[in-house]
Amino acid sequence: MQIYINPDKKNWAELLSRPVADNSAIMNTVQSVLDDVRSRGDAAVREYEKKFDKAELSELLVSKEEIEEASMLVSQDLKDAIAQAISNISKFHSAQLRDLPVIETCKGVKCWQKAVAIEKVGLYIPGGTAPLFSTVLMLAVPAKIAGCSEIVLCTPPNAEGKVNPAILYAASQAGTTSIYKIGGVQAIGAMAYGTESVPKVYKIFGPGNPFVTTAKQIVSVKDVAIDMPAGPSEIAIIADDSQRAEIVAADMLSQAEHGTTSQSMVFTTDASFAEQVKAEAEKQCNASPRRQFIEPSLDNSKIFVLSSMNEVVDMCNSYAPEHLIISCKNYGDIAERIRNAGSVFLGYYTPESAGDYASGTNHTLPTSGYAKAYSGVNMDSFIKKITFQEITREGLDGLGKTIETMAENEFLHAHKYAVTIRKGK
Repeated sequence: MQIYINPDKKNWAELLSRPVADNSAIMNTVQSVLDDVRSRGDAAVREYEKKFDKAELSELLVSKEEIEEASMLVSQDLKDAIAQAISNISKFHSAQLRDLPVIETCKGVKCWQKAVAIEKVGLYIPGGTAPLFSTVLMLAVPAKIAGCSEIVLCTPPNAEGKVNPAILYAASQAGTTSIYKIGGVQAIGAMAYGTESVPKVYKIFGPGNPFVTTAKQIVSVKDVAIDMPAGPSEIAIIADDSQRAEIVAADMLSQAEHGTTSQSMVFTTDASFAEQVKAEAEKQCNASPRRQFIEPSLDNSKIFVLSSMNEVVDMCNSYAPEHLIISCKNYGDIAERIRNAGSVFLGYYTPESAGDYASGTNHTLPTSGYAKAYSGVNMDSFIKKITFQEITREGLDGLGKTIETMAENEFLHAHKYAVTIRKGK
């Protein structure tokens, strides 16, 4: 991990670059799996489960008995933690539901908007190196609150055909309607196209490896919507010497342990503090049981020492991090100046881990700089908004001339006539 002292602004873009994964080499493989799943349905899915997850499955759907068995295997402490997380996530996301009033834009012309749940959504939960049951909560809870009628979850089984008990328990508590033992590209294909067992959904959510990410990008072209572009997890930390170096290092490692391509960035104005953070991060890495993931991730990570807090904020906004922790004396003032970030964590007692699990905000967030244009998953992700309008005769008399004039000048004469004929001219 390198420390950069007052880098020239013209070099910021290069210095803030993420580790780039070239997925072009796997494109053909992903496409062939998707085509096969579209063509042969369940049979293809079972073959790929045997090939990739080493699981021979007679049934793709997780049974009620398997869910009950999983519940028996989950500790009461974890059940209590999941219950509190669901409660907080529900409170925060429920507050996002707002009815818009009917607006009379001019006399006799009323317009309004109605939020309608996406009927069928698909949630992908990776297997990988950690059972991400927290992601189940982040996706299924708002989907249920929104009123999605089908909430389909796919997650890879182990070689014995079993799904992690915590994932199954979380899914059963959060409101999924069906759970399938399917991973990887074949899961994305099954949800995008539908098979004999898996219903076709209208939008797919959830993280995944480069194969899953590529599959989501392919199916999003014409078959199904997806939540957002996805890349490796990342965190930025704005810190001053009022923070403890070991706390900043711990926050860096909380993202670095996700995988070898994760990235942790620190922005500060104190060179001595930067050196302390670097030394502490290396110390904690050496002591971590997930060192094999953290060490290469820290190689992708950087610490920037800038001349002023104004430059710190500017450089952080240029990076547009997925997660941003602000650990400074005046964190509230700095937060007001943040324009590009997925989720922001303020002050000494607010670790990024809180948002990952149980504070109530969603942890499915834009990565790879997409925070400049994308929001994280929220209630709007699970609903579509339909506009309505109602115009009286008086309203059309008042607005008709405007419509006719605009249509005529766009040379769309049928548009004009649809107004004219109603006016009785």
